[in-house]
Amino acid sequence: MIAKRIAKELTGGSVVNLGVGIPTLIPDYLEPSQHVFLQSENGMLGMGSTPPNSEIDMDCISASKHPVTLDPGASIFSSTDSFVMIRGGHIDVAVLGALQVSEKGEIANWAIPGSDILGVGGAMDLIPGAKKIIVAITHQSKDLSPKLVKELTYPSSGIRSAEMVVTEKGVFTIKEGVMVLEEIAEDTTIEDIKATTGAHFIVSENLKCMTV
Repeated sequence: MIAKRIAKELTGGSVVNLGVGIPTLIPDYLEPSQHVFLQSENGMLGMGSTPPNSEIDMDCISASKHPVTLDPGASIFSSTDSFVMIRGGHIDVAVLGALQVSEKGEIANWAIPGSDILGVGGAMDLIPGAKKIIVAITHQSKDLSPKLVKELTYPSSGIRSAEMVVTEKGVFTIKEGVMVLEEIAEDTTIEDIKATTGAHFIVSENLKCMTV
């Protein structure tokens, strides 16, 4: 549901980088008419949808190590060139997973205090380098703690803020440090979202039903 909703945000001609987790589901919900160019930081532009099991080639994988296809005209290049694209501001949209997002849009997506740390990965480059950041997360953690929080308690991934957060409960935008609920899922209520959200947010005067 989250991936399908975000897929609608991706417009024709955009170069889009997809992070680990929920974002990796997005290619399967893009329509060919959208003409979106998916970039993978391990060195692909023109990444396609998940192949059928009979056509899986593990030499053709995303940065998340998931098997993918290549769209016609796709290009393959080095990871070095990939990060030149990212750091050079050539990524229109980065869709990232996260552990927490603050009410001002600051993202934590690479380390949990007290747990093994594998490294920040491409997030430290994507967050300052992409023109727009969309976060794709479940509304709560496995222990039911909120992922939308007043202030981060996990290490920040950078001072740049996300412009949009999509969960299974709704769509939020962050404008000038203010989190706004723009769309609400059919099976939830504003009261439920308030009870499961640690961040302060306001409800849009034009609140819509979240459709996928």
